[in-house]
Parts: sequence; structure tokens; C-alpha cells
Amino acid sequence: MAETATLARPYANAAFALAKSQARLGRAGLEKWSRMLGLLAAAAGADKVRALLGAATVSGAVKARQLLDVAGDELDDRGRRFVQVLADNGRLDLLPEVARQYEVRKAEAERVLEVEIAAAVELTDAQRQTFAAALAKRFDQEVDVTTTLDANVVGGAVIRAGDTVIDGSVRGRLTRMIGALQRA
Repeated sequence: MAETATLARPYANAAFALAKSQARLGRAGLEKWSRMLGLLAAAAGADKVRALLGAATVSGAVKARQLLDVAGDELDDRGRRFVQVLADNGRLDLLPEVARQYEVRKAEAERVLEVEIAAAVELTDAQRQTFAAALAKRFDQEVDVTTTLDANVVGGAVIRAGDTVIDGSVRGRLTRMIGALQRA
């Protein structure tokens, strides 16, 4: 997994730089590249396309052509050239990770932090709004909150915001208390 992320990073950074340059020219570059990469990642994740991309006997040019055919008119010229560069370097299989990393860069640029809240029970809208307001204040940026149900969270919630994990679950508190008692 780490190797895939490392290999995908320069391509995600290049796509982000291209998108920003288009945005500076008055075009909706960031969102357009987000859509294009999302489409390519979804196509590359489909079983038949994944099998094609993994086939050692098929040339990169054929793989790129097939992927571009799937994408149709959804890609602009820069998007098509981007696919060709990936194909030339044998990296088309990285498209899902490139898209994921691009979205992280885009969110950072837009100062939107993706936050996941895992709880044992469904949160109410008021609870979500309270969490969102507190997290926006703590991280000093806009947050996009998604919630998931996790039966392993006994009570409270576990919040993941970028590289930060805030474990406010009962299990987490008990673990910290046990650790403090062992040190004492």
C-alpha cells in the first residue's frame, strides 16, 4: 500500500499542478480534474478494465486507448495526455490512488478537511453540526463530516481528521486510564 501511494504521488501532484494552472486561467480546473480523475479511477476499478490494465501481454498504448474510449468526451486534451503519460510509464493501475491523493490535495487547497466520525449509534443532525462546528474551530478550517457506524465503538466516538485521530470512545478512555495506572 505504501509503495502504491509513493508511486502515485508524483502523478497526483502533476495533475494538481495542471488543474491549478487551468484554474488560474479562469477555468474551473480543480473541479474538472476532480471529475476526470474520478471517472478514470472508477473505470480503472471495474473488473474488466482492471484485468486489462494488469495484462502483461497488452501494450500501454492499447490500454490507454481502451481507457480513453471508456472515458469518452469526459476528458479534455490534458486529461487524455495525462492518461497517455501514465500508460507510457506503465502506471495506469495507479489511477485510483492518483485520484485519491488528488482529492486530498484539492481539499487542502480549498481548506476543507475531510473528517470521519465513527460511532456505535447513528448521530443526529444536531450532533453532527455540533461536531462539525467544534472541529472547524479546532482545525481552523472548513470540515466535511461523514459518519459511519462502528460496533467496536462501545460509547462516544472516534474522529479521524487527516492524520489526527481523536479517540473519545469509552474503550479509548479505559485504555488511557489503564496506561496511566500502569505508569503510576
